[in-house]
This record gives sequence, structure tokens and C-alpha cells, in this order.
Amino acid sequence: MVKKKIKNKNRLKSALVCGGGGFIGSHLVRHLKARNFFVRAVDLRRPIFNVSQADEFIVGDLRKESVCKKIFDQPFDEVYQLAADMGGAGYVFTGDHDAEIVHNSALINLNIAKYATCAKVKKLFFSSSACIYPQFNQKSTNKPNCREDSAYPALPDSDYGWEKLFSERLYLAYKKNFGLNVKIARFHNVFGPESEYSGGREKAVAAICRKVIENTNGEIEIWGDGKQTRSFLYIDECIEGIKRLMTSSSFDGPVNIGSAEMVTINQLAQSVIKLSGKKIKIKHVEGPLGVRGRNSDNRLIKRKLKWAPKKPLNLGVKKTYSWIENQIKKTGR
Repeated sequence: MVKKKIKNKNRLKSALVCGGGGFIGSHLVRHLKARNFFVRAVDLRRPIFNVSQADEFIVGDLRKESVCKKIFDQPFDEVYQLAADMGGAGYVFTGDHDAEIVHNSALINLNIAKYATCAKVKKLFFSSSACIYPQFNQKSTNKPNCREDSAYPALPDSDYGWEKLFSERLYLAYKKNFGLNVKIARFHNVFGPESEYSGGREKAVAAICRKVIENTNGEIEIWGDGKQTRSFLYIDECIEGIKRLMTSSSFDGPVNIGSAEMVTINQLAQSVIKLSGKKIKIKHVEGPLGVRGRNSDNRLIKRKLKWAPKKPLNLGVKKTYSWIENQIKKTGR
């Protein structure tokens, strides 16, 4: 492991991005570098689709206390905790990976909360998830309740959601007992270029784009009846939401960072098919689904941060489709 303490007479702000090799993490690293931060990134692997712009990239396992102890060797101005064992519905909602998900992500967060506090970091961002919301509030496709204060009484529909909720409580306990300055956001289905689109952990937008691009028989499969509803957040707006929360002097969250534009999975698939110009039918098959309806309630973020995501879904889908198409042409997969 190669790392160095930050020494700069001009006192660049310093940031640590945990999970900096992932989709959101690699975008966040670029954003921080554009704002003239010194950035250290750490992950199990380097980014798949780009060369990290981090000043230091440490390949390390954040489940290990020894790794966390070494990376928190200074009081970073900002720490971004994005590292987690995660994936799309095909990974999270089958139930086949629950023990791994809870064990791995909980260990990461226990370590980071401890060593960030020891290092006296100035500010820490934790990426929670909309999956923490109770399943009994998300049975309706038209009016799901994902308001921030609806999280309790708790009943997430997956162990992934339970772990995220536990880790929210963990960081808030460290804030209460040790003064850790933590900011918490609940992400809603972030997508965009450089996200995984195959391999089993891909999420809905990327998976549907890949299916349509690779289609040769005029038919793609969609899990369930396709009437389940979701909202999808383009990566640029996710990064903007993180920035606004982190720069707020009076609000710490938890807060939704997501789009309020709710669509059915059928509508999402049809929009991708239309974009492709192909004649493709949708075949509904059995598969893991998650809750019946979910979208981001943005009243709190508007009130506290005077902002909310507003870019139309189709604009982000076009960019993502084009990027995946180019990747498949370039790599053949």
C-alpha cells in the first residue's frame, strides 16, 4: 500500500472517497478534482471503465481494520463513504446474498465510523438508500410513501435495506456520542455512463439498455408484470445533490437524493426501445422485484437545500444508452 500525507503550502482541501473505484465513486472523484481537492480513493478494485483521477488510489479491503487504520492517517476535510456490497435487483432481492451483503457492508461501516472519528475528520458523507423505507408504505404503484420521516416503524423489504438503516443509526450514534460530523443521503436508483451493465449486479436502466442493444430476436425479458414503479436519478444530479448537502451549514439529513419523475418499468423499457429504433416486444417473466412502487419524495430537500433534481429521465437514458452501445461495440460485450 502506497500512500502519503498531504503536504501543500496552498492548503488544498483534502477528500477521501471510500468506494472510489465504483460507479458513483469514480464520478465523485472527478468532481472533487475539478473543485481542486486533493483526493485519496480506496476500493477493492480500480474503476472498470476509466482511469481514476484520484491523486492516490489505494487498492484495499475496507472490511479490514488494518486498512482503515492506515487510510485514516490524517483529518481529511471531507470523507465520502460509498463503499458497500451491492447490486441491482438480480443481486439484492433474490435472498441468495443476504448474509454477505449485511456482513460485508456492516463491517465496512463499523470500521469507517471508528477510524474517521479517531482521525478527527471534519465532515463525513454516508450514502444510504431508498431501500430503507418500509415495504408497507410501498404497496401502491401510484402513491408510495418515501418521505424521510416515514422510515420508522422500520420494515425494509430486503436485508440490504436493513443494513443501510442500521448504518444510518451507527453514524448518528457516533455523531451523538463522539461529535462525528456526518451527512446522510438516501439514494434512489442512480444511473448513467460508466455503470455496470452486465455480470449480474447491473441495475434496471443499464440492464434494459444492454438487452435492447444486444437484441436479435425482437423480444426482451422484463421481470414481473412491468407495472411496478420507480424513479431514476442521473449521475450528474446525484453528484450535485451530494455537493449541496455537504456544503450545507445547517442541514445534515437523512434526505432523499432522487428524481420525483416516477415511471413503470414497462414505460422505461418502451422508452429505451423507442430510442433504439428497433421493433422489440416485452416478455414478462418471473424474477426478483422489490417493492411495488417507489419514488423520491423531494419536499424536504427543496425546503432545506433549495434544490431538487429536475432533469427529465429521457435525457439521462439517451446518454447512458449511447455509452453502453459504444462499450459493446468496442469490447464485444
